[in-house]
Amino acid sequence: MFETGLPVFFCSCQSADFFLFYEYVIIIFAVTVWKAVAEGMISEEFMKEKGFWEGVQAAVPTALGYVSIGLACGIIGSPYVTPVEMGLMSLFVYAGSAQFAMIALIAVQAPVAAIAMTVFLINLRLFLLSLHASTYFRHTSLWHNIGMSSLLTDETYGVLMGELAHTDKVNPMWMHGNNLNSYLAWFVGTVVGTALGGLLPNPEIFGLDFALVGMFIGIFASQFQIMQRRIPVRNLFIILAVVAVSFFLLLTVVSQSLAVLFATLLGCTMGVILDGQ
Repeated sequence: MFETGLPVFFCSCQSADFFLFYEYVIIIFAVTVWKAVAEGMISEEFMKEKGFWEGVQAAVPTALGYVSIGLACGIIGSPYVTPVEMGLMSLFVYAGSAQFAMIALIAVQAPVAAIAMTVFLINLRLFLLSLHASTYFRHTSLWHNIGMSSLLTDETYGVLMGELAHTDKVNPMWMHGNNLNSYLAWFVGTVVGTALGGLLPNPEIFGLDFALVGMFIGIFASQFQIMQRRIPVRNLFIILAVVAVSFFLLLTVVSQSLAVLFATLLGCTMGVILDGQ
């Protein structure tokens, strides 16, 4: 997923020119995504495959989880950002862990450069997800690929992998539906959470802080069961062991974000080695 650190300037810049710049960016971004959607709607190549609305339906569990964790994010951030600022942050950063980190850094008045670098490192893993997901859309137009990669997250990637376990080809329109449903759910959840922040001062009471973790565990468990049919269980546990051990070892020398990235690369390398045997 393409994510920017631009929203970190919200709390330090309130000029009209600044928000005018973001309005232009929003327009360009919206045109890019919806141009890809429009192209897919009139393409005869994908008429017999699952389309946009099937993708929306596939993303419903993800969207529900995003609303819950988005409410928690908004409630936590309400003392430091307005609903408008949170909405812009969600539109451009669109990453739960990164936005929680941003709020924590904004709360202690950290430098803009530190916030931007933190967001970059946390979201660096998404480069790998987009790189892998793009291999399933090699014959898709540039506009489609830009639109899909711009809104790709850990969970929508997981939903894509689950769909690919049942079919060899995915309609780009299905992926747009998957992405956009989750995107809108996160936006609504964070904005509403910020607006209602004073009413629910402690989201942990309702377990909202665990919503995203629980959802991701469910997606992982489902994928693991599907992969057992195609990959030897022994290989799966070897890969998981490599990722887990390397992650904890790397934590002693690098930051958590880089540890996730390098552990993922090592896991991918081990998977390639095992496939070649």
